[in-house]
Amino acid sequence: MITSNIYYKVLGFALAALTFAACADKWDDHYDSKSEGMNDASLWQAINENSNLSNFASVVKACGYDKALGSSQVFTVFAPTNEQFSAQEAQELIAAYNAEKGKVVDDDNTVIKEFIQNHIVMYNHSIAPTSNDSLVLMNGKKTTLTAKTFGNNTILTTNQHYANGILFTIQGKAQYFPTVFEYLRKDADLDSLASFFYNSRFYRKEFIPARSVAGGIENGKTVYLDSVFVQQNDLWDYLWALTNEEDSTYWMVAPTNKEWKKLIEEYQPYFNYDDNTRFRDSMVYTMPRIAIVDGTIFSRTMNPDAHLSDSALSTSAAETYIYRESYWGNKNLHYYQFGGKSADNTQKPFSATGIFTDTENVECSNGMVMKSDNWKINKLNTFYQWIIVEAENRTAIKEVSKIQDGKEMKPTVKTVIRDVMNDNKFHNKVWSNQFVEFEQIATTVQHKVTFNIENILSNIGYDIYLVTAPALANDSNATAEECLPTKVDCYINYHNQQGETERKLLVMEKENNPNIVDYILLAEDFKFPTATFGLNESEPQVTLEVETDVSAKEQRNKSFTRTLRIDCIMLVPHGISNVSEDRFEVAPHGDGDTFFWLKQ
Repeated sequence: MITSNIYYKVLGFALAALTFAACADKWDDHYDSKSEGMNDASLWQAINENSNLSNFASVVKACGYDKALGSSQVFTVFAPTNEQFSAQEAQELIAAYNAEKGKVVDDDNTVIKEFIQNHIVMYNHSIAPTSNDSLVLMNGKKTTLTAKTFGNNTILTTNQHYANGILFTIQGKAQYFPTVFEYLRKDADLDSLASFFYNSRFYRKEFIPARSVAGGIENGKTVYLDSVFVQQNDLWDYLWALTNEEDSTYWMVAPTNKEWKKLIEEYQPYFNYDDNTRFRDSMVYTMPRIAIVDGTIFSRTMNPDAHLSDSALSTSAAETYIYRESYWGNKNLHYYQFGGKSADNTQKPFSATGIFTDTENVECSNGMVMKSDNWKINKLNTFYQWIIVEAENRTAIKEVSKIQDGKEMKPTVKTVIRDVMNDNKFHNKVWSNQFVEFEQIATTVQHKVTFNIENILSNIGYDIYLVTAPALANDSNATAEECLPTKVDCYINYHNQQGETERKLLVMEKENNPNIVDYILLAEDFKFPTATFGLNESEPQVTLEVETDVSAKEQRNKSFTRTLRIDCIMLVPHGISNVSEDRFEVAPHGDGDTFFWLKQ
């Protein structure tokens, strides 16, 4: 068996050597255009001297591509003949090129990108009777090449070899299909959306030497006859959606200019940052627009046809329960998802009020733009979110009260994270099945815990809750003394427009129910004058102070305790539902829209 393996390995090496030699011939032909029947003229000479390609040649020369096609760089050109590409069409393209010349870089010139580069491929690509290949054009677009067709165009003449490549002639000019991203700038109804995505704050070009046409060396540096750039956009990264990639497929719900204007007017007040905010003007401009587009793009890989009848998961959604809990505070929150188990039938994407209904759909090379003149993406499903501050999270607690002990300040409470086991009756009623117990150390003073609150929207009404947990949630055998109620005073701190901190009393001597997970309403429809949404805050502007208000007599009488058991702080968009221990479910809001919230 060993001898046999050695024999076949030796035979394999021999065959591989022969195969490599054959491939090497094809490789050289691919790059060097050295094959039988080769004409010594350049591609440009061949095109320019062919009277049936005069219209194509006139555009090539007007755009300066005669230099590239006359260089030593190897190309394959698919040239439309005069029968299907008229002199008038050629003159219109030349006029369009000249109108943009000097105003945009050549790579952005519409005629170069959508016509010239749409008929040229780097290197040699000949065909055989069985050919069926995928080509990447100079503009990055993909097309198919068979024995008879170039994309949707019939091939008239084939495999004409010249000194720097291969020439084909085709019937009619090749159609250019824009990507989802490119289409935004082509539709006058989407000018506002396009202006945002193409804003220089996010959009830029990166030079790609490998796809560019080198023309020689000058002063020790390569000079390029044609420079190829690829588009980059920070918004693609933020939205997890490479809408300019030909290898991906996306649907994008795109607001028309009318809808964009209406949404900006509605959303602008939600992102009013204080005057001391770094890059305030940029934040005020960017964040309302991010709020519009976040949740509008859908990867078809994540959303096959079989799923879309029930729900659509945008690229901004969290795919797993772990991510949902990490991003939004609870695994049952389904932001940026439309339909599915988290909603009733009215939210399904193709229902009468669904986000994909009543849109004008435009096919693109990598998906579809779904123009909407009747916006149906509910802000409650996207950026207008519940804010849940879990007490046990590392960044939740800003500080606890301290007292002087000799030469140092020491906390007045011991902070302990308590778990709720799955055999406890409060399991899945306490958020994340954990709470924090602030057990009093110093019995002679009141205790205070200050919580950080981030990602606040301005001028939006919040219902603010303090959620307390019972001692029984951690210990089913807790004593009567451990199960005493407490009383608290709560203050909210926030910035005014000038960036100064204001402090407001929300409740005083508010008593909790120690036998349940108690949702204590601290404020209803509370509006913050300034926003912190999207800010990276080392010291959050918004904080909530929770301070015990239990007298010494009440402690001695064992009617109240100064020990705090805090599950979380919740800021809920006003009007969504009446929040309580047993009510986490879909609830009506406003004009009949629903907020998807699964009962725990």
